[in-house]
Amino acid sequence: MKLLLRGARVIDPSQGLDEVLDILIDEGKIASFGKALSLPSGAAGKEAGDGWQVLDLAGLIVAPGLIDIHTHLREPGFEYKETIASGTAAAAAGGFTAVACMPNTRPVNDNATVTEFILKKARACALARVYPVAAISAASEGNILAEYGDLAEAGAVAVSDDGKPVKSSALMRDALEYAASFGLKVISHCEDPYLSRGAVVNEGFAAAETGLAAAPSIAEDLLVAREIILSEYTKLPVHIAHVSTAGSVRLIREAKSRGVPVSAETAPHYFTLTDDLIRTFDTNYRVNPPLRGEGDLAAVKDGLRDGTIEVIASDHAPHGITDKEVEFQLAASGISGLETSLALSLRLVEEGIISLSELINKMSVNPARILNLPGGTLKIGAPADVTVIDLNRRWVVEPDRLFTKGKNTPFGRREMKGKAVLTILEGRITYQMGSNL
Repeated sequence: MKLLLRGARVIDPSQGLDEVLDILIDEGKIASFGKALSLPSGAAGKEAGDGWQVLDLAGLIVAPGLIDIHTHLREPGFEYKETIASGTAAAAAGGFTAVACMPNTRPVNDNATVTEFILKKARACALARVYPVAAISAASEGNILAEYGDLAEAGAVAVSDDGKPVKSSALMRDALEYAASFGLKVISHCEDPYLSRGAVVNEGFAAAETGLAAAPSIAEDLLVAREIILSEYTKLPVHIAHVSTAGSVRLIREAKSRGVPVSAETAPHYFTLTDDLIRTFDTNYRVNPPLRGEGDLAAVKDGLRDGTIEVIASDHAPHGITDKEVEFQLAASGISGLETSLALSLRLVEEGIISLSELINKMSVNPARILNLPGGTLKIGAPADVTVIDLNRRWVVEPDRLFTKGKNTPFGRREMKGKAVLTILEGRITYQMGSNL
């Protein structure tokens, strides 16, 4: 497909670009951009005979395709929760052109066969780029390292035992050193398993009132501190997943000031929701790490504001009805977040926490840089992965109408402002909302 995107406000932090422009897309790449571009000779009209399509995007935002580096696609093994097809459809509807999927499948993605299966399925769907994150350890059991060489060759871009902390400091050091030799980033789920054993919520007043088993915020802080120390000692990068505590933000900020190669992400529920909500016993509020207090939420926002936290990731964790319609302490942890992530993150812009350009940095440019992925730019010759955003589009989250199979969202029936209305992958439209386009 050949596209002319006309009259949008183009924001591309990778080029310092923020102005009203036209963009030509040809053969899956950004062909040119500028003011009042004309179609190539011989092409005319909205649906030109030689395959050109002209889209009037006046009043909308055009950005490099959003990239989510913390998604659970569940397949293979948990297809009742999500499939690669449904997950990438949800990604496209949320404005994402690429996702990095976590390894806690069944079997665990700790070998080339599983990695290759995921990539084959993703190619068949062709709705979003899928980048497998393989396991740090065999079966994510924390005993021996997985075979990083085979995994990297098969297409893995990073390693993580997501959902399970690596208990052994020696194994984590080995992981950093071994992964670096194959160009893989280590992503750490920071949670002291002894302090958090049996816990389902954050330690605080709400936990005391409900009687739910709780873990202190330092369960996260302690492992963040360890990863920073290991990164500083080895001089190798580590990425901290789903930062949720004030202590973690402080530790990461201090480490960065010393030049430690640590990067960090958070998810929208950690700057939107607090643990006060667990008083409802609604299992949609059960997540891991758990929702924290007001002070932690404010610290996460500060970390986003000053760049301590470079990435906003969805931590999309879809579940089946039977996983959530049980007692709170028995419920699975997680929120289906791909389709609400952008709208929730746009609230940061409305609140003046970050600018729109900084938001795109955190949801596109920085994810590409941290995991060394293609994308995150609209430079000429780059893949034509594009997200078109209507900042003023109001819509209501209707769980049953979400593309994801996981209807577990605490935002059901809530009105949102801001929506991806068009998603383009390699010059192909993978999602389109509204008849005005």
